[in-house]
This record gives sequence, C-alpha cells and structure tokens, in this order.
Amino acid sequence: MKRTFRSVFISDVHLGTKACQAHHLQDFLQQITTDRIYLVGDIVDLIEMRKKAHFPHEHQRIIETLLHKAASGTEVIYIPGNHDAFFRKFCGQTLSGVRIERQTIHTTADGRRFLVSHGDEFDQLVKISPVMLAIGDQAHGFMLAVNRHINRIRRWLGLPYWSLAGFIKSHIGKAQEFIQRFETAAIKSARSMKLDGYIGGHIHFARFQLQDNTLYCNDGDWVEHCTALVESPSGELSLIHWSEQPRHLATEPATVNTGAQPHPALS
Repeated sequence: MKRTFRSVFISDVHLGTKACQAHHLQDFLQQITTDRIYLVGDIVDLIEMRKKAHFPHEHQRIIETLLHKAASGTEVIYIPGNHDAFFRKFCGQTLSGVRIERQTIHTTADGRRFLVSHGDEFDQLVKISPVMLAIGDQAHGFMLAVNRHINRIRRWLGLPYWSLAGFIKSHIGKAQEFIQRFETAAIKSARSMKLDGYIGGHIHFARFQLQDNTLYCNDGDWVEHCTALVESPSGELSLIHWSEQPRHLATEPATVNTGAQPHPALS
C-alpha cells in the first residue's frame, strides 16, 4: 500500500557519485503518492562528475521516475544547489514539466509559510575557512567510502542501513557547533521575510529545530541518512528514513500555529 503525502522534500541525492543511495530513493519514490515534490538541491553532483562520472542505470531511473511523476500530474519544483549550480541559469523556467527556482515559498495545508532553499547561501555566514572546508570535504569523502563497505557487510549480515558520517557528526563538538550556526542563519533568513519557518538541505543532517516559534526543517540527504521531509494532508511535517527498514524519525515540535506533538529530532 502506497503512502500518501501532500508534499515531499528531498535533497542532496548526489546522482553521478558512488555515494548516492539511488536504490533506496527509487524504492521510496515508487512507494509514495504526493501532490508535489521539492528537489532541494544537489540532486545531480556535477562537481564530482567533472572528476569521475558514475551514472549507472539506477541513477538514470531516478531521473526517469521524477520526469514521469511530473508528466503524470505531480508538481515537481527543482531548486538547484551548489553541486548542481549549473541549472540555476534556468531558474524561472519549466523544463520537461519540472519548475526550476532559485528559492520558493511553500504554504502548508494549515496555512504556514516556509522559505525553501538549498542552504549553501548561508556558508559565508557560518564562517568556515576555505582550508577547513577543503579538509572537511576530503574527510567526508573518505567516510562515505568507508560507509559503503560497512553497509555492504551489514547487508550481508541482514542488518539495516547505518550512517558512519551521521554518527560522527552527532558526536563531534565542532560539527555540532557548525550545524547550530547554520540553523540560526536559516531561521534568521526566514524570520526576516516574516515567514513561519525554513526548509532546506545542504549540510546532510536532517532534523527540526524550533527557535522563537520559527521552525527550521532540514530534509537530510540520500548519501548518508536516506531521509526525506514529508507533509501530511493536514499540514503536519515529519522526517522519515527509507532503506531496508523504513521508519518514522521525527514529527515537528509543537508551535503556536500547529498542534503537532514534540518528538525527538534525528540525531
């Protein structure tokens, strides 16, 4: 039985790289029905593909599935990120039924308004030096390579998917400090536009954060966590993980404008 949502937000798929968990994403897309899909950046990793392209059939199927959904009546909105920034030149256009925007405003079923963007525009605000960023990229790439081997063994043992990079991010103080600064920058941006919250990706760390009744939502990624942000028909936002054992991760914390009950964020 398919799961039905009003809206689905996915980002950081990184098609074109070995780290992409395309088989899990394809299964997720086949098991849902939704009025609209937001592709919140870094769907195709053009940066890594310039170095070494890895685009097997299962990656092509993701593109085919999204285009089929767009042709079948699902509203598909694509917001390019820093790894697929080439497509930003097409913002404001609709290609093959997919609307391309630099950023957009999403209104939930219960009337709340959220700024939706990839999130790389906040990089300068969180003040990460280029040297540290380069070191972080190298370390992240190494962790993803190790993660692939770990999960190959876990599948052989019948164990569910597990993220090494996600575990490390959750237990290193500097990483947590960076995430908190990013969240604060995103929340300030939404608040400056008099919106109820922010939805984005970029940092591969899915969770909810509530500050002064402004809600931050990060939909995570499909290289480490295999997560999506989903909106129910009534407007409630939730985070779900989708791999061998799909599961609910978190429901948005309660605010003045919604009756959602508090739930631990993804860690």
